[in-house]
Amino acid sequence: MHAAQSDLEEQVSRREPSSGGARAARAVPQVAAVLVVALLLAVIVRLPWIGDLGMHAATIQRLGHDLLHPGNPLVDADTPSPYYSPWMLLLGALAKVSGLSVFVVLRIGALVGLTLLVTGVWRYVRTLSGHRVAPALALLGLVLLWGTDVLNWSGFIGLHSLALTISYPSVFALGLTFHFWAWLTRSLRSRASWGRWLGLGVLWALILLCHQFTGVVATLGALAMVVSARPGRDVWLRLGGGLALGAVLLWLWPYYDFFSLFSAGADLEAIHKSLYQHLFVRFGLVLLGVAALVPRLRRDRWDALALFFVLGALVVAAGGLTGHYSWGRALPAALIPAQLAAALEVVSAGRRAVRAGWACALGLALAVGAWAQAGTLGYVTGKDALPSVLAARYEAPWTGYHWITPWVRYGDVVMARTFPARQIPAYGGYTVAPGYPDVFLRDSARRSAAVDRFFAGGTSAAQRRGIVREYGVRWVVGSADLAGPGLRRVTTGPGHQVLYRVEP
Repeated sequence: MHAAQSDLEEQVSRREPSSGGARAARAVPQVAAVLVVALLLAVIVRLPWIGDLGMHAATIQRLGHDLLHPGNPLVDADTPSPYYSPWMLLLGALAKVSGLSVFVVLRIGALVGLTLLVTGVWRYVRTLSGHRVAPALALLGLVLLWGTDVLNWSGFIGLHSLALTISYPSVFALGLTFHFWAWLTRSLRSRASWGRWLGLGVLWALILLCHQFTGVVATLGALAMVVSARPGRDVWLRLGGGLALGAVLLWLWPYYDFFSLFSAGADLEAIHKSLYQHLFVRFGLVLLGVAALVPRLRRDRWDALALFFVLGALVVAAGGLTGHYSWGRALPAALIPAQLAAALEVVSAGRRAVRAGWACALGLALAVGAWAQAGTLGYVTGKDALPSVLAARYEAPWTGYHWITPWVRYGDVVMARTFPARQIPAYGGYTVAPGYPDVFLRDSARRSAAVDRFFAGGTSAAQRRGIVREYGVRWVVGSADLAGPGLRRVTTGPGHQVLYRVEP
């Protein structure tokens, strides 16, 4: 059914008159998609830093130092970490062998991730439509069809968010996911061999290991595609074999216990609660895609995109109702099929007048989405080059802590509050408490309490010395009024922050 529909769309596109106006209309989304990719390539050169970049840089630091026993990426402790994925292991090996800095390696990783994402979208969309413009429209829908307010979060590929997370493992994993869906769809339509199904199982496990939340999205999408195809017994047997192989690989991965992540603590839920806030301004434009799913269901009640959307929406709704707010990370499982449906309806809606109506609606929605995310341009040009109306939409990146590197060496422990603790490990140092929740660090709460005590106004010099000795602290990053016995000012950085050396 789906293959026939794709062939029909290809035939229709070939029969349509190829006038100059039609060719120009087809060129617009293709040129726009190229410009989006060019913008992201320019962003990779600048590599703006907001959010979790420090965590991923620290992970490469530790793997580049010791591939086999990297330890905790943030604090001086011998614990596993879910950030030690196959992809980060490869980037760590590259850093170790080449001697390149972690930020150069992150740029290389960003380039690979973007390439996988663009080619993956193209391959998967070609399984849904044979129309030559469909992949470009789909890419534009995925990055622009969001809302009037930006949401920056890994695994969410709005243009602004993608610019800030382009080097994250989530982008690499999502690129693999689109390739996975394309491969799975083609396998369901043909008598694929056992080898192909086992390969799909390996790819599924790789996605889950590289970014667990994207792995959930990949799994929900795969489930929708399998249900939509209604395969026979032979396919179910081979599918089961692929799943079994993938589960074994997840169990065997030596760097962390994948299945223990299901018992993550309450900190994870608290962080993700904000995903359930301001839904309309963040995702309102996706409603066009939800509307586009209706005619798809009328044409095929087993439509894979519609089933995918329903599964994603159910998981997200269940998370909100039960307080499992981390389930909100499955939102892309509802967003992606709706965004793709909106793009595809332009080329598959039937009569030319209907397609034209969808094209106008999609063009308007994409224009609104592009305006909402126009601040992304600032990550290439800098804020000063932006008109004032766009500068207001620009979120300045962090300045980083490179200013401490002439003194702080690899492996030194630095006492710092949460914000600097999210960046300092990127340069090789450790912090006393991790800047992010760590499900494998058993004394994380105790470490955070020690940091709070150290910086509290009423803490005595003797109490501070006790904390410093307990955690082997050599440096402190704090405010100018922190000076006292046992601390010697070394240098001052941005925001009047001061680096202190701990005196014996």
